[in-house]
Amino acid sequence: ITLQGRRIRMEKTYRIGQLYMISKHSHEQSDRGEGVEVVQNEPYEDPNHGNGQLTEKRVYLNSKLPSWARAVVPKIFYVTEKAWNYYPYTITARHIFYVKHIFLLLQCSFLPKFSIHIETKYEDNKGSNDSIFDKEAKDLEREVCFIDIASDEIPERYYKESEDPKYFKSQKTGRGQLKEGWRETHQPIMCSYKLVTVKFEVWGLQTRVEQFVHKVVRDILLIGHRQAFAWVDEWYDMTMDDVREFEKNMHEKTNIKVCNQHSSTVDEIESHLNSKLRISSDFGSTLRGLAFNEVCPP
Repeated sequence: ITLQGRRIRMEKTYRIGQLYMISKHSHEQSDRGEGVEVVQNEPYEDPNHGNGQLTEKRVYLNSKLPSWARAVVPKIFYVTEKAWNYYPYTITARHIFYVKHIFLLLQCSFLPKFSIHIETKYEDNKGSNDSIFDKEAKDLEREVCFIDIASDEIPERYYKESEDPKYFKSQKTGRGQLKEGWRETHQPIMCSYKLVTVKFEVWGLQTRVEQFVHKVVRDILLIGHRQAFAWVDEWYDMTMDDVREFEKNMHEKTNIKVCNQHSSTVDEIESHLNSKLRISSDFGSTLRGLAFNEVCPP
């Protein structure tokens, strides 16, 4: 298990921007049967955190996996994501569907147990609270780093000048064109604190795969928060009711894009796995052998 703390400084009006960004980003990234299917999105009440929103999604991304992962993952699979949003506190958990079901149905002890858990807290400061997660993870070592939406580099294939905070200028707020040192001078400002826990329990692969996943999560957080900033003119005048309606409409459109290619139910996918997958006794050796190959491509 590896933990990393991420701190992302953003404008104080971030809450609506976050909901808008997640919905629009998911729609843009969904195409040809891959992307994000929204299964559930409804109000939820927790005895400790109060009223919030529960969202369950299925993320289909086979073609986006590195070659080492495609070698051991069946073509039909998805990642299940559940998020509990009690702003300013949220929890996100992800599990790979096919791993869980192969493990339970075939009892293959060498298959990895994989999960991602992201805990988020928002505070009105510049990221100066070093003990925000101490109660939750006081006994576990973790690396802490800041994500700078203006200065940090993103993968070239995702770069858009219109979404670059160094060049973007908001017509409605006048904010933008962030310069070096903006995190110390920009107002209003808040910080999104994230505690990212990655668990991948398989001998020979654990450290390298967990590091790879942390990098992917970091890139997703950076891209998403850049977009939330650059799309401010689209969401700035929205109320919470407005953004919930936008979210609902966008989820419906996204589901159509994704589900046209994924009409199978969970039972159908289980049947496919049982009938098509032939796991032989040397599969464990093959999986472990990947540890000696290029696991994390640049």
